[in-house]
Amino acid sequence: MSGVVIAVDGGGSKTDAVALTIDGELVAFARGAGSSPHFEGLDAAVAIVDALVDSVAGSAPVLHAGLYVSGLDLPVEVEQYAVAIAGFGWASGSTSVRNDLYALLRAGTDEPDAVAIVCGTGVNAVGVRADGADVRFPSLGALSGDWGGGSGLGEQALWHAARDVDGRGPRTALTAAIVQRLGVASVTDLIEDLHFGRRDSSDLAALSPVIFAAAREGDAVAAALVDRQADELVAFARACVQRLGLEDRAVPIVLGGGIVRSGDDRLLGGITAGLALVAPLARIEILDTVPIVGAALLALADAGAGPEALERAREAVELGIARFDVDADVAVDRDLDASSEAVPVRS
Repeated sequence: MSGVVIAVDGGGSKTDAVALTIDGELVAFARGAGSSPHFEGLDAAVAIVDALVDSVAGSAPVLHAGLYVSGLDLPVEVEQYAVAIAGFGWASGSTSVRNDLYALLRAGTDEPDAVAIVCGTGVNAVGVRADGADVRFPSLGALSGDWGGGSGLGEQALWHAARDVDGRGPRTALTAAIVQRLGVASVTDLIEDLHFGRRDSSDLAALSPVIFAAAREGDAVAAALVDRQADELVAFARACVQRLGLEDRAVPIVLGGGIVRSGDDRLLGGITAGLALVAPLARIEILDTVPIVGAALLALADAGAGPEALERAREAVELGIARFDVDADVAVDRDLDASSEAVPVRS
């Protein structure tokens, strides 16, 4: 059989994998559990990816594999991951391992000077320059100065609600909204459930929609949280363009992740206004596709594919994902854990 090129986008909640011919034809697509080493542990994370690669590759030899994985934020984490996959039959000297932000960036633009910022459950960013220089962030949470995303917004919403309830802080509509959204009897009960481990703190990421809604309805506390999130994303962009010396260039700022894709006017307006001050020629590009598209393009380019093959691959992967999401919506929408079976789609 002819060999295939494998691309993987490993996120915190799900992992997408595709196999393509060197000409850009889609051979197979599969989706499985999240494969971030931060959440799953290194051994479990690489096992998820190994199963997906085997699923999409089938019996075809793997010419090249490009793995773009969440949680590989430090050079040592990339090195450890590369060592962990070295024993798999599909891994070879041409296998590339990088953070998933590079896949998001490539999905949004092919310009050599660019910035990508993801704002989903958490936040992170990458900046690249034509000469190969790039800017990365440790992304270790509060330890490395990070705040934001659904988790950060939710935690701060609960912080303000707690202070509303006990009188230390201002009144806010978030208090009632949290109770309704999470189906609890009271904010006090929620705090106790979190403290005693009866609920997981990840549940707080589900509060983002009610925060945006409360801000639109004029709640000052919620509005301040949305403004803070916009400021954080602008700070990432500013750090990238300034460290790369791109302040005076028409740099695309690719924004991805569920928080950004919500399209909240206040959030996007704050980002736009902030960027105008620090990088006036920069332009915002809201990612309208999925990062596995970028992973596929990067993997094919590394394997030597030409421009026509890359264009064919973009169309094929986007169409394949769209069909999968329609035909296998139950598999897509359910909570995927490490035992979930990937659903391959072969042409």
